[in-house]
Amino acid sequence: MRLIIKFLLVLALTLGGGAFWWLHHDLPLSAPTLDLSVEPGTTPRGVAQAAVDSGVQTRPELLYWWFRLSGQARQIKAGSYELEAGLTPHSLLRKLTRGEEALRSVTLVEGWTFKQVRAALGKEEHLKPDSRGLNDATIMEKLGLPGHHPEGRFYPDTYTYAKGSSDLKVLLRALHAMDKQLLHAWQSRAPDTPLKTPEDLLILASIVEKETGQARDRAMVASVFSNRLRLGMMLQTDPTVIYGLGERFDGNLRRRDLLADTPWNTYTRTGLPPTPIAMPGKDSLLAAAQPASSRALYFVARGDGSSQFSDSLDAHNRAVNKYQRGQ
Repeated sequence: MRLIIKFLLVLALTLGGGAFWWLHHDLPLSAPTLDLSVEPGTTPRGVAQAAVDSGVQTRPELLYWWFRLSGQARQIKAGSYELEAGLTPHSLLRKLTRGEEALRSVTLVEGWTFKQVRAALGKEEHLKPDSRGLNDATIMEKLGLPGHHPEGRFYPDTYTYAKGSSDLKVLLRALHAMDKQLLHAWQSRAPDTPLKTPEDLLILASIVEKETGQARDRAMVASVFSNRLRLGMMLQTDPTVIYGLGERFDGNLRRRDLLADTPWNTYTRTGLPPTPIAMPGKDSLLAAAQPASSRALYFVARGDGSSQFSDSLDAHNRAVNKYQRGQ
């Protein structure tokens, strides 16, 4: 009862005859949109003060006593909130207790490299750039995978985040999402797959991702590479060579590049490259796990995004002449 009396007294002294309307009337804001950050462990009094400091134009003690008397003060959740015109003391408390944070989103695209992922996260103005200045190895250590290469480890998807969240948290969610998708694909793998480990599957899926022009060809592209692995043939896929060239690649792949040996050059080395070359999506993971049943060993682009598949070198050469040389 003493708290109620004190609260009403503060309201009366501050707002006069309009005291009883205060809870459901708009609070003046210093700008059309305000950002309110509530750190973990902040007291109700601290939350009230933070709201006023952010630009809510009222007495902090009024908000504090309202929080107290509502019986919900301990239910206020830490987070980043966006306050807009039309906000009342009642709706403010409801927003804080429900944890209705201001959310943003970032999209990681299938086929991106980790370098492109880092660049995209770095452009998000509402993400806390905790990874800035860290090398890839240190990032992986902070994500709980020391010694692991980051390429292909993150699942391409759209991720929402609260304003002020760490970019490392987004990466961790993408990492866990890829773990889940990779496990699902590995458990559904074909009995005769030449792949030995989930890591092999991730690597092959990244190649399929980069080599597929049209979705309907994905399983056949995976079939070509799976067949080559079974026979011990070189994969001879350009995207791995380009990845191995790194900054040296100028957009034009030359014959000398195909002959320049790197761990990722599948024209000079047999088997899979040592790491993925990009982020594969769900469809590429499943295609690598369950490729089409075929004897195809070659494919060439038709020029419309699709590919022509061949079982023999002679048939492949004819397809190259037709689709690449116009003969």
